[in-house]
Amino acid sequence: MTSARLCATILASSLTLGTMSLAASAPAAAVDGADTTPVTVTAVPTLASRMAAVKVAKSINYYPSDAGWSAMWTNFDATTIDKDMARAAELGADNVRVIVFPNTFGYPTPSATYTERLRKFISVAGAHGLTVKLTLFDWWAGYTDAANSVTWAKTVIAPYADDPQVIAVELKNEFQPDDTAAVAWVRQVIPGIRAAAPTMPLTLSVDAGTGAAGMAKIKSALVTTPLDYYDFHFYGNSERSLAEIRKAQAAVAPSPVVIGETGSSSATGTEGEQAAYFARVFRAAKEAGVGSVAPWTLNDFSDNAIPSHSNVSTMPAQYKFGLYRADGTAKLAADVVRTAWTTGTMPNSYLNLSFEATANNSPWRQNQPAAGVAVITTDMPRTGRYSAKFSGTTRTTAGLPSLVTAPITPVQPGYRWRAESYARGINATGTTEMSLSWFDANGKWLSQSVSNRLPTGNTTWTKLVIEAVAPEGAAGGQLHLKSGDNSGTVWFDDVAMS
Repeated sequence: MTSARLCATILASSLTLGTMSLAASAPAAAVDGADTTPVTVTAVPTLASRMAAVKVAKSINYYPSDAGWSAMWTNFDATTIDKDMARAAELGADNVRVIVFPNTFGYPTPSATYTERLRKFISVAGAHGLTVKLTLFDWWAGYTDAANSVTWAKTVIAPYADDPQVIAVELKNEFQPDDTAAVAWVRQVIPGIRAAAPTMPLTLSVDAGTGAAGMAKIKSALVTTPLDYYDFHFYGNSERSLAEIRKAQAAVAPSPVVIGETGSSSATGTEGEQAAYFARVFRAAKEAGVGSVAPWTLNDFSDNAIPSHSNVSTMPAQYKFGLYRADGTAKLAADVVRTAWTTGTMPNSYLNLSFEATANNSPWRQNQPAAGVAVITTDMPRTGRYSAKFSGTTRTTAGLPSLVTAPITPVQPGYRWRAESYARGINATGTTEMSLSWFDANGKWLSQSVSNRLPTGNTTWTKLVIEAVAPEGAAGGQLHLKSGDNSGTVWFDDVAMS
């Protein structure tokens, strides 16, 4: 980017994020091929302007596909980062979260080499119109050393205290509120950082297991040194994501909440299931009034990309959370996130309701496979090329074999639902029907609503319909296409939910 374009970008940002002031900036030292062109126009943000940006940030979590966690900094590659930031911006992102490791950067005195790499990263992100969130103190537990912790954090943050491109600082990733030493430490660190950067919003995140209860504990522990907002990492069941998000909001109300990490690994399911997961979480966040949802993560990781001393390096699922595969090609999840960020909508097409998607892009799952499975076939479509086929099924003590998916729109008690599909049979026996199963916020089955049944024998395409009201306590739902005790063959096609 030319100097003129970079200045124009920063000027445009200032109109949104803060008041204008003129300030000269000295050229930075040339490290790792960094651009040394001085920026002569800066904006002075306020706490309010930064918080306004935080609450609506289209944020992406980031490591390069070949250098996860601390390896991003030890194997710093500005060219790769530039390509990835361009990809994130093309998706519609306007913010990127980057994690800093004290033991990598140097503690208690950060190395000039690594602080320059951070500066370069922020510069590259800015060239693509992305602001930055900084996460500090990852892979670190020196809680008895609050004084040096504050000094280290101030050194890292100081260049960005009045830089509108850095919009927030997370003090510690996935903070553990039951760790008394950690709580004592953060109570000292917060005022120390506020003194150095009073307009910088500060937050802590919680892990998936700690959840809303952990957020409530953090808020209670920090009454005298409160955070500016809370960062909820959600990896729970996406079918009940609205209920979980609302629990998190209630735990810290009236403080703002963002979803700083969420996602699903395509190593443990199809890429279609991963895409549907994101669709449900984005839709639930919109319903709950949460304006910022940050996918974990931009890229899958290649073999050996996660440092071997990390406890996640041996977990296969950790390598496949990306919106893009390690070779740079997009998964269906990338399209979901792009749609969420650019249109704000979540169409049902991501559920593959007409079975036209490839198997890897379909979120349908087999239920009770011991009694029979559905196959996607071209031999009897109602429309398009494909339909779902059951043949020679039985049943188990748990019920009929079925294909199952869940709606994108979150389930709430008292809301009316309609589901329909078309089915036809040849020499069909047993029970062929469609059902909506209702679950509470803890995943406990409540009840089901069942459609009319397909007649046995030979039939033409017949519409099966459910019209139902979600029962009291309902927080999730599943749609099942069922055919059990069927010695013949049945096909389903053209499913709809609303």
